[in-house]
Amino acid sequence: IHFYKRSMALTRGKIIKVRNEEPDEVEKQISQALLDLEVNSDLKASLRELHITAAKEVECAAGKKAIVIFVPVPQLKAFQKIQTRLVRELEKKFSGKHVVFIAQRTIQAKP
Repeated sequence: IHFYKRSMALTRGKIIKVRNEEPDEVEKQISQALLDLEVNSDLKASLRELHITAAKEVECAAGKKAIVIFVPVPQLKAFQKIQTRLVRELEKKFSGKHVVFIAQRTIQAKP
């Protein structure tokens, strides 16, 4: 079982989905880009403990596209510390699409 979990972590990369859902193609590309940045850049120490929960590609004004990356709320501060460099690198990789980080919040029912 340990080997299975390890291989799942390697194939999933930097994305941990809620309820073990399968990531879609955009999420896989962003996860791979974050892994590449972790391996090949000075952001290695900062990105090691961070992961994303979801990603979407949305349509903006004038036919331009943006990538919205959802991160866990406890990790938002860590992402904000490296956000300028991370956004710059991801926008280069995804050919000028805008990149935005948003916290994935859960609305709790009233007790």
